[in-house]
Amino acid sequence: MNTSTPYPIGVPGTKWGAAECAEWLSRQQIKRSYAEEVLATFDNLETRFERYRYGALAYDPERYPLYVFTTREWSKARPGILITGGVHGYETSGVQGALRFMATCAGEYERHFNFVAAPCISPWGYETINRWNPGAIDPNRSFFDGTPAQEAEFIMRYLNDTRPDVLAHFDLHETTDSDNNEFRPALAARDGSIHKNWHIPDGFYTVDNSARPQPEFQAAVIAGAEQVTHIAAPDQDGKIIGKPMLQHGVIEYDADALFLCMSITQAPFVTTTEVYPDSPRVTDEICIRAQVSAICSGLDYLISRQ
Repeated sequence: MNTSTPYPIGVPGTKWGAAECAEWLSRQQIKRSYAEEVLATFDNLETRFERYRYGALAYDPERYPLYVFTTREWSKARPGILITGGVHGYETSGVQGALRFMATCAGEYERHFNFVAAPCISPWGYETINRWNPGAIDPNRSFFDGTPAQEAEFIMRYLNDTRPDVLAHFDLHETTDSDNNEFRPALAARDGSIHKNWHIPDGFYTVDNSARPQPEFQAAVIAGAEQVTHIAAPDQDGKIIGKPMLQHGVIEYDADALFLCMSITQAPFVTTTEVYPDSPRVTDEICIRAQVSAICSGLDYLISRQ
């Protein structure tokens, strides 16, 4: 169904200009601390992984430095694994799941893989619990040359400069009730268009890249998450967020055409994980553990192919 009430910014049917974007930004508030919830955890990782500052957001460079963690003993004989979290800053278990995996599980897999982890690509979005950046731009539709999104620009530049041999990319996300309550109405208002609310799936699911699908890999990721939490069922039309469910808990997007984070490498194995943190059947801890278990199961599948 369509959103029932007009968004409080702008004129329905008219795209936002600079004034509307500025008004939207003026309404955003800091709700949690990147320094306390993310940066403060880095000491535990630095004993085992290399930390590298690959940029800082111009909104406040001191407040929003950007970091990756990489395997300390890098070997060209091992393929690389890229883990990204917090592309959408409000999707908490993506950030905390990346951090938890690196802190607790990555070491067990380092004899098979090199790791590159960017746990919080959008720290301003993390602090304000936002999908967009301060320019009312969605970073996860912005992974292209000449992007206006700093969040996408910095991580793309880092990967272009270092060129790790990436076998698999795990991009950790959430689908929340606020997608319908706030973010899709805001998107419709910003674009001067109509965006129908979608059915929010209750449970975990993954998104494969239709340009190079890997159904067995996706099934393994789902199997890992299912050890911790429930998997999303399709709606009455057999779809999840408007896309046909291709197998248990799996849909596809054309990641390259949409400029999604999952398109930033040519890795043959890519997945976007989606957790539903608003379900009465989960807790924050379950959501984090589901992300970690999904990564581990995906890695186990890759090892079985070696």
